[in-house]
Amino acid sequence: MTFPYDRARLEALVADVDARMADAERASRAAAQVQLRAKGLSEADFAEISRYANSSAAPRELRDLARRVEAGEMSWQDIASGERAGDESVQRALQAGVPELKRAYNALQEGNEPDDVIAAGNPRRAGRAGDDDEPSGFTEDAW
Repeated sequence: MTFPYDRARLEALVADVDARMADAERASRAAAQVQLRAKGLSEADFAEISRYANSSAAPRELRDLARRVEAGEMSWQDIASGERAGDESVQRALQAGVPELKRAYNALQEGNEPDDVIAAGNPRRAGRAGDDDEPSGFTEDAW
């Protein structure tokens, strides 16, 4: 009885399997190098949230919420975990950002690049050198 594949065909199949195994091992090593992010938000994330919430760029509702956090009534961790989801001031602060989130979502769905969507949502800095012809504030005509 003879083997149904000739030797050259069998060697080609073995070489193909070996190459795929080598690719899988390389991918496995690369995956092992990836630094996994901890589940949830880090202290640095909460510090950035707090910084923004206390800035003049934040909606009034978010600034009001930041004052309550600073007063010790709740923490950003409480808010992020959903523990304070029933609080009216938390709901107001989160709803204040919904129109901007919708704008960003629609722009991404239309195929705009994420960096362009982010840049469009950031107000221009007034008095930027070399930008005399552009509007100095974040207005519809600045688009």
